[in-house]
This record gives sequence, C-alpha cells and structure tokens, in this order.
Amino acid sequence: MKKLFSILAISAFVFAGSMNANATAAQTLPTNVQALVTAATVTIIQEEEAAAASEESVGWHQNLKQRFIEGGPEFMGIVLLCLILGLAIAIERIIYLNLSTTNTQKLAENVEDALNSGGIEAAKEVCRNTKGPVASIYYQGLDRADESIDAAEKAVIAYGGVQMGQLEKNVSWISLFIALAPMLGFMGTVIGMILAFDKIEAAGDMNPSLVAGGIKVALLTTVFGLIVAIILQIFYNYIIAKIDSIVNSMEDASITLIDMLVDYKNKR
Repeated sequence: MKKLFSILAISAFVFAGSMNANATAAQTLPTNVQALVTAATVTIIQEEEAAAASEESVGWHQNLKQRFIEGGPEFMGIVLLCLILGLAIAIERIIYLNLSTTNTQKLAENVEDALNSGGIEAAKEVCRNTKGPVASIYYQGLDRADESIDAAEKAVIAYGGVQMGQLEKNVSWISLFIALAPMLGFMGTVIGMILAFDKIEAAGDMNPSLVAGGIKVALLTTVFGLIVAIILQIFYNYIIAKIDSIVNSMEDASITLIDMLVDYKNKR
C-alpha cells in the first residue's frame, strides 16, 4: 500500500506540473498518467495478493515447525519418536493384514471341488497355492483329516490361535505409543509450569512476561502429544477392525471346512 500511495503522489505531481507548463500538453498527458497509475496499481495489487497466497500456502507447516522447535527438544523429540515408531508399526501391520485378506468363499469352493475330484491331497495343493491365514488353517485341518474329524477340528482350532497371534503381532506397541505420547506431553507441561513458578519465586514479582515463555512451552508439549495420540489412534482402530474381520472369516471358514470333511467321509 505504501508503494501505491507513492506512485499516486508522484503521478499527481507530474500531472500538476504538466498542467502549469502548457494547456496543450495538459489535454494529452492526464490520459497517459492515468493509464500508468492504473497499470501500476493493478501490478501492486497482484503482487500483494500473490504474496498473501504464498504465505497462506506455506504458512501452516512453517508455523508447525516453529512451534515444534519452541516446545523444546527434550520432550518434543521423544513425542516425535513415538509418532515415527507408531506409524512404522501401523503401516507394517496394515500391509500384512491386507496381504492376509483372502476371498474365503472362493477358497472354500475351490477346496471343495478339489476334495471331491482329487481327494485330500488335491485339496491340500489348493491350500498350498493360496496365501493367507485361512488357507493355512485349511491345510492344517486337511492334514489331519485322515486321522479323524475330531483331530482335524483340534488342528484347526490350535492353528487358528497361532494365526490370530500373528495378526495381532506388535499391535500392543501402537497402543503403548498412544498412551505414552500425551503422558509425555503432560509431563512437559508440569515441568514447564514448575520452571515458570521458579522464575516468579526468583524475581519476587508476578510479572506475566516472566512466566509466559515457560507456560507456552508447557502447553506446546501437551498439544503435540495429543496430536500424536489422535493420529495413532485412527490407525489403531483401523488395524483392530481389520483383524476382527479376518478372524471372523477364519472362524466361518473353519466351520465350513469341518462340514466339508464330514460330507467327504460320508461319501466314502
């Protein structure tokens, strides 16, 4: 805006001088000056709008970085470590669970067709060529099918517990980081408040400027701890829902397998 006012003042001065010089030039010069002023005004406004848009586009992450630095490296670094480790475990679990998801209905149909056409070994070959915990459970049950239905059922139940443990592997660490991040933030808040009151005690005066910095740092640690907990909680809930879905598929598939084995033995 200061540039705009300067240009307008200079233009007005030039315009006034030209009016005093001669009347003929006064008839043509104002048009040129007005065009110059208009072009300069539009250019300055566009530059200011572009600068404002640039500040808005990059301001949030720069502000976040600045706040993180102001929070102090002691607790903020530990909170950041919780976020990194929690996200690493969450991403690994999500990839593993997605790879473990299979079409149980199609697998059951393929196993049943192979069982009726080629027997136990053909059905086991179908399970070997299929990835996922459901196929592994099918294989264990079929491997004990020659003994008895009860043996096959026990094998399915036992190996189902093993597969469930594989699905839930390292998930408890995510819940630990969810609880640890805000607790570290609260600890930073308490320590910051203690330091602020120490400054008040040392100064012997209740001056807001003495404690504002300490309280600000204390609150920043709490905010970042809560942000980390919220992010990890979203991933944790997704992982738990995915595990529950796979476990339900495993239970349904186990019942279907036992029914198939009973029908197969009855036909023999």
